[in-house]
Order: sequence, then C-alpha cells, then structure tokens
Amino acid sequence: MRRILSIGPYVVMAVAARAAPLHAQGESGSGGNILSPNGGLMIWTLVIFVILLFVLSKYAFRPITAAVAAREKALEDALEGAKRDRAEAATHLAEQRQLLERAHADAQRLIVEARSTGDSVRQQLLAQTHAQQQDLLERARKEIDDERARAITELRREAVDLAILGAGKVIEKNLDDATNRKLVDEFLSGLKPMTGRR
Repeated sequence: MRRILSIGPYVVMAVAARAAPLHAQGESGSGGNILSPNGGLMIWTLVIFVILLFVLSKYAFRPITAAVAAREKALEDALEGAKRDRAEAATHLAEQRQLLERAHADAQRLIVEARSTGDSVRQQLLAQTHAQQQDLLERARKEIDDERARAITELRREAVDLAILGAGKVIEKNLDDATNRKLVDEFLSGLKPMTGRR
C-alpha cells in the first residue's frame, strides 16, 4: 500500500506534464472555450484514466480487496468462535445445572435416610427402654412376692409362737416346745393361704 502511495504522485505528474502542452495547444486553437469538445484532451484523459486504473488495480485494488477479504474472514472466524464459545458455555451451564440438580436430589435422599435412621434409632431406643422397664417391673414384682412370702413366713412363725404362748397360758402347763411347734406348723400348713390380705 505504501508502494502505491509513493508511485501514484509520479504517475499523475507525468500524465499532467504530457497533457499540459496539449491543453495549451487546444486553448490557443479553440479560443479558450472550456465547454467545447477537444479530441486530443479527451484521448489523453482516457489514456491517463486507463493507466491510473491499471496501476491502481495492480498495486492498490488487489491488496485492498485482499485486506477486506482477510478482515471479513477474521470477522467470520470471530463470529464462529463466539458461536462455539456460546454453545460450549450453554453445554457447561446445562452440565452444571444437572450436577446441581443431582446434588440437590442426593441431599434430599440423605435427609430422608437420616430421618429414617433417626426414626429407626428412636424406635430401637423406645423398644429397649420398654424392655428395661418391663424387666424392672418383673424384678420389682418378684421382689414384692419374695418379701410377701418372707412376711407371711415371719407372720406364721410369730403366729406359732403366739399360739404356743396362748395355749400354754390356757392350759397353764408347760408343754414341750418342739412338739407344740410341730403340731402348730402342721395345722397352719393345712390352712389355705389368704393371698388377698396380708
């Protein structure tokens, strides 16, 4: 392009120098009328135009056209690249959304599993507590029954002792303690125990 700009003024000056004498000759012969057709001037103007067109087409138009074509190609490539980048961004966005939805679903599943596990642990603890409670109740009942049996046995002994003392006072005679105790024990064991009362 710089080469064209450096050659262009020389071509124009050469053509103008060649056309100036012809123009001067045409002015002297025609009387100075600018609007009257002058064949020599028209030919030289046409020759200059053709030469200038040739020089411009060889040195200016091709590089300018090539530069414009290269610029168009670069713009098309940039547009294609932008389209590709946009498509990739849309793909990545869709992937990120899928990952986010998957993470959300996993979180919901973990929450449900945690609730289920919590309910299961709670049920197990309740069952274990209930079993321990039943075990304590059974132990308490057994201890109560054992205490009742001990109390009844103790009451029987005291009743035997009281009966012997009472019988001794009634008879006013000192009887054999072992024989009397045996008789009263046989009598008391023959009685039905009163479970409703103590």
